[in-house]
Amino acid sequence: MSRNKKTALVWFTNDLRTKDNAILNQAILENDRVISVYIFDDSLCKLGDYGFQKTAAHRIQFNIESVKDLKVQLLDLNISILTYVGKAELIIPNLVEKFHISCVYKQREWTRDEIATLNKVQLKVASSVKLKTVYNQFLYHPDDINFQIEDVPDVFTVFRKNIEKNLSVRPTTKAHKLEESNLVQNPTQIPYLEQLGYQKIPKPKHTAFPFKGGTTAAEERIHKYFFESQKLGVYKKTRNGLLGIDYSSKLSPWLANGSISAPMIYWEVKKFEKLFYKNQSTYWLIFELIWRDFFKYISLKYQNKIYLLSGIKEVHYDWSNNQQMIKDWINGSTSEPFINANMIELKQTGWMSNRGRQNTASFFAKTMKLDWRIGAAYFESMLLDYDTHSNYGNWMYVSGVGNDPRDRVFDTMWQAQRYDPKSKYQLLWLQKKLF
Repeated sequence: MSRNKKTALVWFTNDLRTKDNAILNQAILENDRVISVYIFDDSLCKLGDYGFQKTAAHRIQFNIESVKDLKVQLLDLNISILTYVGKAELIIPNLVEKFHISCVYKQREWTRDEIATLNKVQLKVASSVKLKTVYNQFLYHPDDINFQIEDVPDVFTVFRKNIEKNLSVRPTTKAHKLEESNLVQNPTQIPYLEQLGYQKIPKPKHTAFPFKGGTTAAEERIHKYFFESQKLGVYKKTRNGLLGIDYSSKLSPWLANGSISAPMIYWEVKKFEKLFYKNQSTYWLIFELIWRDFFKYISLKYQNKIYLLSGIKEVHYDWSNNQQMIKDWINGSTSEPFINANMIELKQTGWMSNRGRQNTASFFAKTMKLDWRIGAAYFESMLLDYDTHSNYGNWMYVSGVGNDPRDRVFDTMWQAQRYDPKSKYQLLWLQKKLF
């Protein structure tokens, strides 16, 4: 590439889309040429601090599919995406030198692992190379809020009412198409699951999440759930379901890896309300997006305290790390069939309902009295829709060290009777008679 032209490198992470992508838009606006990169970290299949893979096979496969779809979307804009397996601190500096990059653009992060990676890259690239990070994962943008981060309310209802009263969601954006001459020779290939050190795990046919990764699949899901079936209109009534694909929107995995943005969903809800009707269910999907924002702002406020055993409340309980009890929970071998069914679904599919997550987390931390960080790390490994802020925020919440002012405990048997009264869900995943 010519040294006379400003060339940007867009470093994709959990923002795997071209639509409504502030990072991509800024790179295109500020530079003559743009190339992009996605790096599959070669340590993801290795065991972490608590003995779990950082990312298990289900989510890696979903991300592979998402990157493949991103590649197609980028080619429509005449932007090449180079894909590698390795370490960002080794790959990014090489690309900077090879393509005479003047600026690297990346989604802004603020939590432990992401900051560590960014710092390693910054140490390796020349001081003349700028590294711009941009917030790209909120419904309500941090630049628009009317309070300081240190003043973020610790109670969700207070946060929500303030946000809803004083802020607006920004309109979505569309990336500008570049000339075909912007494309570069690209010998890289998107890896297969096995090339990353994983064994393929077939999903059961009765999985509640049979979808592929990527913006295309996400938009198809929105179209079907919102506009074809109009299931959005009953979302609040069905969201605590356990069986099938339509009890909830199922948008969270695409949202977690950035195949879609929260504003994209928000404005599609508003489109539905204009075309059909507005009710509690249409609002409730936006309500859930605000919960997602809440945990992001909480992690911005408290930073790495979200990973501490005492949580953001700095309270101390008598936690255990009994290995047999942990294994029983993971393998669905506890005394509670409802817990077991949910844990087996998670292991086999990478998916679990919101109702299931609350019950299994509460059972782990409050009933079994196990170190909640171990359960959070297992969810981090397994969940298709893992998001560090929501995962650790929710685990703190149910474990009594986070944002729950009531410090409640879930009655698992009562929950099973209410949400699975005929045991259909439990029978499906346990594949045996319960009583």
